[in-house]
Amino acid sequence: MTTREPKDAKAAEPDPAALDLPVRPPVSPMLAKAVKKMPEQDGTLFYEPKWDGFRCIVFRDGDTVFLGSRNERPFTRYFPELIEAVKRELPERCVLDGEIVVMRGPALDFDQLQQRIHPAASRVKLLAESTPASFIAFDLLALGDDDLMARPFSERRRLLVEATAKAGDSIRLTPITTNHEQALEWFEMFEGAGLDGIIVKPGGLPYEQDKRVMFKVKHERTCDVVVAGYREHKSGPIVGSLLLGLYGDDGKLHHVGVSASFPMKRREELVAELAPYKVDDPAGHPWGEWAQWASAGVGGGPEGQRLPGAVSRWNANKDLSFIPLRPELVIEVAYDHMEGVRFRHTAQFRRWRTDRTPESCTYEQLEVPVAYNLDDILAR
Repeated sequence: MTTREPKDAKAAEPDPAALDLPVRPPVSPMLAKAVKKMPEQDGTLFYEPKWDGFRCIVFRDGDTVFLGSRNERPFTRYFPELIEAVKRELPERCVLDGEIVVMRGPALDFDQLQQRIHPAASRVKLLAESTPASFIAFDLLALGDDDLMARPFSERRRLLVEATAKAGDSIRLTPITTNHEQALEWFEMFEGAGLDGIIVKPGGLPYEQDKRVMFKVKHERTCDVVVAGYREHKSGPIVGSLLLGLYGDDGKLHHVGVSASFPMKRREELVAELAPYKVDDPAGHPWGEWAQWASAGVGGGPEGQRLPGAVSRWNANKDLSFIPLRPELVIEVAYDHMEGVRFRHTAQFRRWRTDRTPESCTYEQLEVPVAYNLDDILAR
């Protein structure tokens, strides 16, 4: 997949310097640090769902709308339907922090959201119609001529509720509670709709860019997976990440994600430990057929599976080739949740499982969250 963007797509991007707002791009979003346990209510805390999408800062100055991403690459050209929604549903001049999501039926669909990042303007237009995105607002940084970033979150939230009073189906306000028990219920219930956990914000907190001053509570589970290959680290011929697989009902070993939580010394040691399992001829490897897909630079493959050697949608110059291993090693990993048939995030290595056979590592061991409807969440 090429990353060259057509001229008509580039032309759709407004000049952020032209925005006459008290807060201008780039803004680095305020972040959260992970905690194992839901913080107890101390009289100041707010609890809200952790949305699983693209973090986005929305800037609106009249008819000019700019969508800033977490890494400061603009989203504006990719979500034309949100530009129109912002003009319809938000105040004339404002800056909001939130998350871009794609809703499919009763749940979020992150895979479909990723497909929205496409270089061709014609494809962007088609996807905007077939898989429209929504913006979930959870903070207000500026309104009119007022810079609100130094004000406490409790005040920003009150103003955000007023600012989104005319919002419709495309711009949504995240629910929030100050009740610790309700937050615990949300943590268990909302996962079935594709949400990522709970964010906890002190009410007196100003908006601090690029600082982990909020808290996030996420699910953690473990499962046993097959190690079927590895990618080399960007710094040299040492292990960068282990490629993980699970057996499906079809008897095939499916690529489900990676584990990469190793110190540098351990990465060097793994090269020697994995050497006896290297496969010289990938033709007999469960993922050997994917080599041709990787060399062709496509993002899909047999039966629509994502490939361990496919070109990255975000960085076409990133080398995602892998060294195949005989699928004989089993490890236990921790993960937060699944996105379809894959781990949503990088899995964390826990231990080697010499007592498990690769064939016993199936999808059946995974816990499936109880389904929950997104509309019920957003109606709160």
